[in-house]
Amino acid sequence: MSEQSTDDPFEDCELGPEAILGTRTYEDVLFTDEAETPVNVLTGETPEHSQATVDEARAFASSIDTETPQIALSASVETQIETASKPYTAAAFFHFKATGSLKRHRAYHAADESNAFVVSFEADYATGDLTITVEEVSESERDNR
Repeated sequence: MSEQSTDDPFEDCELGPEAILGTRTYEDVLFTDEAETPVNVLTGETPEHSQATVDEARAFASSIDTETPQIALSASVETQIETASKPYTAAAFFHFKATGSLKRHRAYHAADESNAFVVSFEADYATGDLTITVEEVSESERDNR
């Protein structure tokens, strides 16, 4: 039995492109100045490692050397305490922690990797909202890419 590759970027996805086409906003998923940080119960102060600004988080995310643009997400208080880490982490803009679903994560990733779609995003760190737009590219547009 021979395996044949298809041109369907969603072949291994549980969701098809119709599930992600258009514009969707995921609210309060990005690191913001209002992100939860641990407090030392003895001193009432936030540990040094958990003090950070949105500008630091954005700079960190954009410094990740990868072809996929990264966003800054809030790290859990537990993670900050257990690993003495910053209150943010970087992830692909379509990460399941931002989109709320591993199925959507895989579908956005497939669209982003495909020449058949244009995927863009806007990270609003003031509100914590992430907006992702997926548009299908016409055959003639594909030929010009």
